[in-house]
This record gives sequence, structure tokens and C-alpha cells, in this order.
Amino acid sequence: MNRLSSIVLSALLGISIVYLATRIFLCDRFVVPSNSMAPTLLPGDRILVNKTLFGPRIYKRYDFGKDIPLSSVRLKGRRSVKPGDIVVYNAPYGYNRNIIEFKINHVYCKRCIGGPGDTIGIRNAFFYNDRVEGVIGSKSAQERLAATPEALVSERLLYVFPLFKMKPEWTIFNYGPIYVPAAGDCVQMTEENVYLYRKPVLYETGKELTVGGNGEAMLADSIITSFTFSNNYYFFCGDNLIDSIDSRYQGFVPEEFIVGIVDRIEYSLAPDNKRRIGRTLKKL
Repeated sequence: MNRLSSIVLSALLGISIVYLATRIFLCDRFVVPSNSMAPTLLPGDRILVNKTLFGPRIYKRYDFGKDIPLSSVRLKGRRSVKPGDIVVYNAPYGYNRNIIEFKINHVYCKRCIGGPGDTIGIRNAFFYNDRVEGVIGSKSAQERLAATPEALVSERLLYVFPLFKMKPEWTIFNYGPIYVPAAGDCVQMTEENVYLYRKPVLYETGKELTVGGNGEAMLADSIITSFTFSNNYYFFCGDNLIDSIDSRYQGFVPEEFIVGIVDRIEYSLAPDNKRRIGRTLKKL
């Protein structure tokens, strides 16, 4: 190998290292595949995730697959994920088995409605959070939903998580209140909370949380009255409220599934792309 070839190879190697380091530690690019975040984000929008905000996630191993849990560490970021932030995160049901499990590169882009320790819900089609004043998310989208007759919404979209007979009145129009677990929280395991938190409990313990014959909470074969969570969780929803698969149907998302906070639109295929390209996505 001559000197020129060595220089070229070294340059290419250096460029590759810088590119990967940038994606891991600074920012990454994603393409919006659907209209679940419309009108804020549209299909084909290329968005930039600023990983310095919440902190980059570093994998401890790369042998991902079914039944292999995520193993990672989060480097220190500049701030927490806040209600109103648009976030890219791994889909909580990566292999479509109705249990929380990690699948690399299977990601969603939604808006944070609530984080650890928040009490959230929907009131007359508008999101609320006990720690936030005013509207969270797209006001115009929530106004359109509020003006939509319930009879025009299919049952598949109308009824929300958790789908159980105890709360038939919970819909995309009125929902909750529900508490979003934080690490270290001790939550009483009432019959209602068993249905609400059984998937995060299964994720943390590997054991099924069920309701016993007398209405008591059963973790595997043991009766429990409370459960202390070891992870932080979040509740994410799309701005397009009648066409978005999100936490209203899937439930809570573990903090370690978060990729990062969306900073801006890098490029857009929309007709008004000149106005949208480079647009900073501030909390609404």
C-alpha cells in the first residue's frame, strides 16, 4: 500500500469515526414516516434529535433480540424531558407481543404529555398535567377533536389504555387521571392499578401482575399490596389525535427507551417546505 492510499484510508476512517461519534453523542437524523404528529410534523419530514439535551444513550451490548432486555447507560444531559417536548423513542412493544420490550431502530416520534411523578389525563379532548398550566401539544388538533361527535370515531380508536371493563368511560375525549410512575415510587396495588401498571411491573420483574379471586393484587403467586418502581416512565401522544398509536393505547414508556428530544426540522417535502426547513420545534 503506497503513501497516498494510506492517507486516503486514514481520512475515510477519521470521517467515519467523526460521523458515528456525532450520531451517538451530539445529534441524529430521523425521517417521519406517518402523519401521527400532523400538523406539527408531516410524512417525509427529516428531523434532528439533539442528544445533548437529555443526554446520549450508550448501549452496554449489541446482541438485541426477543427476550433480551435493553442494557444501556445514559450520559448526563442539559435538562430533563418536559411535557410538550417532541421525543423520539423506541416503540414499547417492539416485537408486537403486547409486553414492553426493546427493539433497536424501531422508533416512534410523539409528544411528551407527562413524565415521572406527573398526574395526567384528557378532559373534553384536551390533555392536562397537574404540573403544567395551559394546553399541552397542538391546541388546534385538540379543538378539532373536541368538535368531533363521538359517534363518528370508531371503537378501535375511541377506547384507550388500559382496555378493561372497570373504566368504560375512558375514551380519547375523557381519560384519567392516571399517575406516571417515577423510580422509587411506591404505588398501592388496588384492582384498578393492577390493570394500569401490570405491563411496567412485568417489564421490571419478569412476573405477571394479576387480580386474585377476592380482588387482591397477585405478583406471580404472592399477594402484594403495593409495588415500588425502579424505573422512570413517560406518557407520549401524537398531535394527530385520531390517527396516532401512542400511550393512550400502549401505556407507559420506560425512560431508557428514549433516544432524544427533537430539536428542529432539517428538511421537509411539504408544499410549504421553505417555511418549515430549519424550523425549531419549541414546546407548544
